[in-house]
Amino acid sequence: MKEKIIEVSKGLLVNCLDLKEQESFLVIADDEKKEIGECLYLAGKELGAEAMLMIMGERNHSGEEPPLAVAAAMLQADAVICATKHSLTHTQARKAAAAAGSRIATMPGITEDMFLEGAISADYSKIKTITEKITKLLTDKSTVTIVKAGCSLTFDIKGRSGIPSTGMYVNKGESGNLPSGEAYIAPVEGSAHGKITVDGSIAGIGLLTSPLILTIHEGRLVEAEGDQGQELLEMLGTGEGRLLGEFGIGTNEKARVTGVVLEDEKVYGTIHIAFGSNMTFGGTVFAGVHIDCVVMQPQVFLDDLLLMENGELLAE
Repeated sequence: MKEKIIEVSKGLLVNCLDLKEQESFLVIADDEKKEIGECLYLAGKELGAEAMLMIMGERNHSGEEPPLAVAAAMLQADAVICATKHSLTHTQARKAAAAAGSRIATMPGITEDMFLEGAISADYSKIKTITEKITKLLTDKSTVTIVKAGCSLTFDIKGRSGIPSTGMYVNKGESGNLPSGEAYIAPVEGSAHGKITVDGSIAGIGLLTSPLILTIHEGRLVEAEGDQGQELLEMLGTGEGRLLGEFGIGTNEKARVTGVVLEDEKVYGTIHIAFGSNMTFGGTVFAGVHIDCVVMQPQVFLDDLLLMENGELLAE
């Protein structure tokens, strides 16, 4: 198993990060993902990079900053992979390292199974084409409306830029998830009104036992009805963590809904919203938490354009 993961990792490092001999390559892992981190480190070493491995304590939730020593090391590396339980994607440390020129792939919740099946095995050149097209639509449009199971949520995106997470981070300063395949954007703060049915999974909770109905007023989550609603509210806290921070669209046809949001939010035919920090991708919310919620096969409008119908992207 370890040898197989190392071989898959070598392919990822070459194809997705364009890792070269003698480049400085930093792997960040936590206690839970230590073994995967070691495989990535060995893969980088075998490719001739100046590989390094840092193990840190687990963060309490996605969006929490890593230790200062880890953040400092990220600034100095040519390429970085973060294999951790909770996401470092929406942290100031990741943003600063990318601004300094590091190529960064974050892998929150990565599992050994993901290395061998599912989203990792996708055709990333195809994903790049689809993702960039959806990203342009997000940038060009003004309003998003999501309809699902009798609920409707509307929010503004005018003036915000879509972000492509293509899985290919080969130029200085490029970063995103691996496995990947999503286009996302920061909604205008305070603009969201309505209800949304979340029936896939939630970061930090996993697969839902039953759908949640989330009520959002003036951009803020005010009610979460359902078996795991209280758990979501507690994770977000009572402050800015309850503000709507992200809207994303999955574009990876190989991805599966498994309860690990890293893969779930990339599934073709799903969308996700997130509450909490979005300062790292064009918003103004800094909450120290970022929790994604996956919705299966909704209907999605961008202004008057029907983008998605029952999970089928109509504007590829």
